[in-house]
Amino acid sequence: MVEPRAEAGRIAYFGGSFDPPHAGHLAIARAALRALSLDKVLFAPVGLQPLKPGGSSASFVDRVAMTQLAIGGETGFYLSLADSPDEYSSSPNYTIGTLTRLRRSLRPGTELFLLVGADSFRTLPQWHRAAEIPFAATLIVASRPGEEFSDLASCLPSGVTSEPMMSKSNGAVVRYELTNPAVEMADLYLLPDLHYDVSATRLREEIHRRPANSIGKDAALISPAVLEYIHQHHLYA
Repeated sequence: MVEPRAEAGRIAYFGGSFDPPHAGHLAIARAALRALSLDKVLFAPVGLQPLKPGGSSASFVDRVAMTQLAIGGETGFYLSLADSPDEYSSSPNYTIGTLTRLRRSLRPGTELFLLVGADSFRTLPQWHRAAEIPFAATLIVASRPGEEFSDLASCLPSGVTSEPMMSKSNGAVVRYELTNPAVEMADLYLLPDLHYDVSATRLREEIHRRPANSIGKDAALISPAVLEYIHQHHLYA
């Protein structure tokens, strides 16, 4: 489903290239939805990522279409166009700007979260106005099995400190309390032990080598609907 214009409740923004969207993306979103009792996860293909100056392999239109197909039938998953490219500018899409615009469009009292994978989280200090991001939306970080983030401080922007708090009662989520130099406080939630080690780069390479409708079928890495779209539109060939 496409994101409704007005939102309320607990909403996570999940941005990325989705080039193509795969089972790892869905696993992260399902875990966050369940563990943090979210109402909605907004899948937002990004127009142009600042840390990927070469751009994406598939066009924005194709990535939007594939994302819509990937999340079809998933309760609580919505497509968001909040990170669409600006037709009047070639500037990259900065997360802080997207979150600010999204916040303005939401109903008062809405809790906004930012869902990221471990690899993206480790690059957070490089993001534009990085120190503002954890305080614009509560961070949810999906980590792989055995990834304890003992070096959490190195993943945080300069001036932002963290303090581990008690885990949730079900033991599935670890909460950290973040503080910045202005003594603003925010939570960060760590989702541990998620098996989502799927590489979009490897998927694209495999699709290039083999027929699109045969890739990932056995391992269920990518949905049949997305594979069919890739095949029909000759993507990654």
